[in-house]
Amino acid sequence: MSCPICNRPAEPKFKPFCSKRCADIDLGKWLTGSYAIPSNDLEDLDELEEQLRHAETPKPH
Repeated sequence: MSCPICNRPAEPKFKPFCSKRCADIDLGKWLTGSYAIPSNDLEDLDELEEQLRHAETPKPH
């Protein structure tokens, strides 16, 4: 199996990655939203709209 980030051989300690660096790159992609599962479910869209409204609401200082 090769590392999904750089295509080097996977290391058992970091499987499926080759190193901590590639594992951290992958985690960063998840945390920043670079990876997403597309959905056309109306409930998902409603939840997204609510989250966006909440994020755009000014917070009191």
